[in-house]
Amino acid sequence: VQLQAFGGGPVQTGGSLRLSCRASGRTFGRYAAGWFRQAPGKEREFVAAINRGGTSTSYSGSAKGRFTISRDNAKNTVYLQMNSLKPEDTAVYYCAASDTVGVPILKWGYDHWGQGTQVTVSS
Repeated sequence: VQLQAFGGGPVQTGGSLRLSCRASGRTFGRYAAGWFRQAPGKEREFVAAINRGGTSTSYSGSAKGRFTISRDNAKNTVYLQMNSLKPEDTAVYYCAASDTVGVPILKWGYDHWGQGTQVTVSS
């Protein structure tokens, strides 16, 4: 499966963005999906994940309460709604797909990665 993430951009502190990740190739509903992010000089870190059917989700501590992951398998798309953005949310955001059943939160549990989309939050 090939993944393409988009929707990033500049935003002010407290603002919102919705990232989208469109999948092509195999049926996206066969994969769990996740969002990760990587800031300059830092490791890629987990943000949020959702299971194949969209019935179960998991969030990092920094994302919980502010971000919402969802998916529309009919559109082969997973979303990340980000609210109350902070400067520390600035990073390249990557979507990923996993063959794993459940809600994988570890980056090595993902087999397919998109190219990333930049989110820049200014104070």
